[in-house]
Amino acid sequence: MDSALTRELARWWAEINASQFEGAMRPPSLLIDDSERRWGSWRRTSRTLSLSERLIDEHPWQVVVEVLRHEMAHQYVDEVLGIHDETAHGPAFRKVCAERAIDGRAVGSPEVTPEVSRIQRRVEGLLALADSENEYEARAAMSMAHRLMRKHNIELGAASSQEDYSFRQLGSVRRRTPAHEQILAGLMGQHFFVQPIWVVAYDRKADARGRVLEICGRPENIEIADHVHTFMLATCERLWSEHKRAQGITSNRDRRRYLQGVMIGFGERLSGEAKAAEETGLVWSGDAGLQTWVGTRYRHLRSGRRTRMTVDETWGAGRADGQQVVWRRPVTKKGRGIRGLLGLK
Repeated sequence: MDSALTRELARWWAEINASQFEGAMRPPSLLIDDSERRWGSWRRTSRTLSLSERLIDEHPWQVVVEVLRHEMAHQYVDEVLGIHDETAHGPAFRKVCAERAIDGRAVGSPEVTPEVSRIQRRVEGLLALADSENEYEARAAMSMAHRLMRKHNIELGAASSQEDYSFRQLGSVRRRTPAHEQILAGLMGQHFFVQPIWVVAYDRKADARGRVLEICGRPENIEIADHVHTFMLATCERLWSEHKRAQGITSNRDRRRYLQGVMIGFGERLSGEAKAAEETGLVWSGDAGLQTWVGTRYRHLRSGRRTRMTVDETWGAGRADGQQVVWRRPVTKKGRGIRGLLGLK
C-alpha cells in the first residue's frame, strides 16, 4: 500500500507542479514517514519531501494534498527562488502561498473546524424555530434565516481578504455522482454563499481516483452549506420513502427522477426566498474575493455539463414535495424568539 500511496503522491506532485508552479521544479524523493511531530517536511540536502503516515491515515485526501502543496511551496522557495536567508515561513514563503491560495501556517491541519460564529448561532436559533408545528412560523423562521445570511454576506463583501476563505470536502470519493447531488451542489453555490467544485480525489482503500464535492468560502458559510448538504440528502430519502408508502410503490425504479424533482422544487423555494429578500433591498452581487481565491487555487476550472432530467409524473411529485421543504436545524438551547435572534427589540 505504501508503494501505491507513493505512486499516487508522485502523480499529484507532478500535476500541482504543472498547474500551480509553472512546471518549474524537479521531482523530489517522496517519503511516507512515521513522524508524530509534523504533518510534512522538505529537506533541501537530500531533496526529500516527506508526509506523515498519521496524516494520511486520519485525514481526508484533500487535506493530505494541502500539506503536499505546503511542502511544495517550501521546495519552490528553496530551489526555484533560491532564497535561503529567511526563516522557513518567512516573507518569500508567505508570498508564494498567497499567490497560490496555499495554507501557509506553520502548524495545524489545513482544514480546521472554526469556532461557532455569532452569525452561525443566530441562524441555528432561527432554524430551531423552524421546527415549529405551526407551518406559518416554520416558514417565517426559514425566510428570516435566509435574509440574515444574505445581509451578513453583503456587509462583508467589500472588506474581505484572501485569508478569509477556506474549503471543505463533502461526501465520499466516487466515480459517478447522482444527478440530484449535482443539482444540490449548484443550489449551494447559488443560494448559500459558497463556491462548489467537483474535484479529483483519491480513495486510499480502493486505490482509485474519483470525484468529490469541495465547497470554498468563508468558514461560517461553509458550516451552514455543509448542514444544508447533509439535511437535503437525508430529506430526499425520507420524502421518497414516504412517497413510496403513500403510492403503494414497491420498487426503486423511479427513485432517481423523484430525488431530482425534490432538488428542483427546493431550488424554486430558495429562489422565491431570494426574490423576496431582494425586494427588501438585500441584493447579492457575489463575492469577488472568493472568486479570486478560487481562481488562484484552481487555475484551470471548467464548467460542468448540464444535468439531463426526464420530466414525468414521478419527477413532478418530487418537485411538489421539494417546494414544501422547510430547512431546519434543531439546537439544544432555547432561543429568545425571532426578534431576539435578529437583534431586534
